[in-house]
Amino acid sequence: MTKGLPDPRIPAGPLADAWRRTREGLPLISPLRKGQMDVLVVGTGLAGASAAATLAEQGYRVTVLSFHDSPRRAHSVAAQGGINAARSVAVDGDSVSRLFADTLKGGDFRAREAGCQRLAEISSGIIDQCVAQGVPFAREYGGSLATRSFGGALVSRTFYARGQTGQQLLYGAYQALMRQVELGRVQLLTRRDVLELITVDGVARGVVARHLLSGELEVHTARTVLLCTGGYSNVYFLSTNALKSNTSAIWRAHRKGALFANPCFTQIHPTCIPSGDVFQSKLTLMSESLRNDGRVWLPTNPGETRQPDAIPEEERDYFLERLYPTYGNMTPRDVASRRARELCNAGRGVGPGGRSVYLDLTDAIRAEGKDAIAARYGNLMTMYERISGDDPYKKPMRIYPAPHYTMGGLWVDYHLMSSIPGLFVLGEANYSEHGANRLGASALMQGLADGYFIAPSTVTAWLAGNSAQDVATDHPACREALESTHRRISQLINSSGSTPVDNFHRELGSVMIDRCGISRNADGLREGLEQVKTLEERFEAEVRVPGEASGPNAELEKALRVKDFFGLAQLMLRDALAREESCGAHFREEHQSDEGEARRDDVNFAHIAAWEHNTNGEPIRHSEPLQFTALQPSTRSYK
Repeated sequence: MTKGLPDPRIPAGPLADAWRRTREGLPLISPLRKGQMDVLVVGTGLAGASAAATLAEQGYRVTVLSFHDSPRRAHSVAAQGGINAARSVAVDGDSVSRLFADTLKGGDFRAREAGCQRLAEISSGIIDQCVAQGVPFAREYGGSLATRSFGGALVSRTFYARGQTGQQLLYGAYQALMRQVELGRVQLLTRRDVLELITVDGVARGVVARHLLSGELEVHTARTVLLCTGGYSNVYFLSTNALKSNTSAIWRAHRKGALFANPCFTQIHPTCIPSGDVFQSKLTLMSESLRNDGRVWLPTNPGETRQPDAIPEEERDYFLERLYPTYGNMTPRDVASRRARELCNAGRGVGPGGRSVYLDLTDAIRAEGKDAIAARYGNLMTMYERISGDDPYKKPMRIYPAPHYTMGGLWVDYHLMSSIPGLFVLGEANYSEHGANRLGASALMQGLADGYFIAPSTVTAWLAGNSAQDVATDHPACREALESTHRRISQLINSSGSTPVDNFHRELGSVMIDRCGISRNADGLREGLEQVKTLEERFEAEVRVPGEASGPNAELEKALRVKDFFGLAQLMLRDALAREESCGAHFREEHQSDEGEARRDDVNFAHIAAWEHNTNGEPIRHSEPLQFTALQPSTRSYK
């Protein structure tokens, strides 16, 4: 049955103090009462760890489920370059309003302006929180926090810890979480894979999780559920995500009624180490921060075979500097990725297969010295040399775009609650402030804003207004969810096919990067839909999942997530086909300017597309109109 789109609860009145007014108007719960309420948090990355620690600090009884053996292994640890914040002291004119404007413009005006404004306001407090936790941000000689620039901004507002910013921020949140574990306020359950959402009378009340060591299916219930499980770029098979990053938790929630917003908004990161061969299992990110000191270029002559140091300056095309003189190498990710791909397709690329461009730090090393560059990026340089075999201090890096972050995710209102009452979605798992393209260094900012500052207030408000009784693990809804999960697992284990799961995943990824990658067109999207449907049918008939349901079974884990990826892939293709415009990372070849830039359609598509799962047919598309009061949509130009 069609539910329609819930109220997004966007606050009325001026944007500047909308979050303060909203927060002050939210109901509270006494500390004693909080101690009688259970909260379930799924995921222990930045959003999950920070939310669990903060809710436990408030007095709630929190249960945390982690896919990993330790929260420190959550994929947030892999973020490299930095975290944005509008600084209280800015020497280059930065401000909350500038960060708001850059975020809204960077997302190509496909995000809610109220959310972008709130994120910009909270940003400085995030840095204060992390410094207080001991996060070792880089500092200037005088002791003040250092910053650097990222794509899509003309100011230096990105705080960093070398190329390990995500790791250091996660360790700060991890310490806060483990303090609550030690105090007995958090029950941390590791190696749990969430496979189903439990709803009672339409309200989220728990999950079914598989213990990855015993294979046992467990039921966990609570008054409210927070999904903080990250993005879905592994639908492309090769991506910068960890191998086990998946979409199962949010996809199962979608099938239970949670709307999925803008699934086609997926980011292709411009600076990744190119794939070595067809059997490679993942790609490695080189932080966008390298573009502060590195210059991106290609030889002017197609098919160039000389080593880069043998190519004279007059035969080098610094194409981002040429095409975008104002932003140069700091153009946003979607623009930089598209230009690199176009030139490589035109035969100008370097390296094996001509699928790379140069990221060259030679000028910066010559001007500042090797030690200065090593102090900023040392671990990145070491990682590149170990993987590629080339010394980036002596030879330009070879980079190429790769799937990275997903701006789409479960639809949430201003309070971060999905269309299923009681189900909150935080961090990359939700559709939130990034619109059609996330600016670099904004993911960490959003995850911590959701976990430390927003959800603790809005979750409390929800619990204050909903005095439901506790749900026993033998409740009929729990038994039904448990049985359906058993059936899915049995079907995979008992499949009589002979083809490994990875074969299907690799083939799915090839279809998706070709049909729904850096650029898309209507014919390719339609063909992609048919290809994915056929591939899913083959998977059902031909897949082989060795081993048993009991005990550890990595192939079963992969099969479960790849099965969910088939459904997600089809939704992504439908979403890209329905959005007849180009905006941000969604580049439809039919909708571009004479100069090859994205052409938005603000008359027909200035909205969030929210898809409803339909058991009996094709998914149903709803739209949430976007209102702009503080900043009107304009042509997104970085020239």
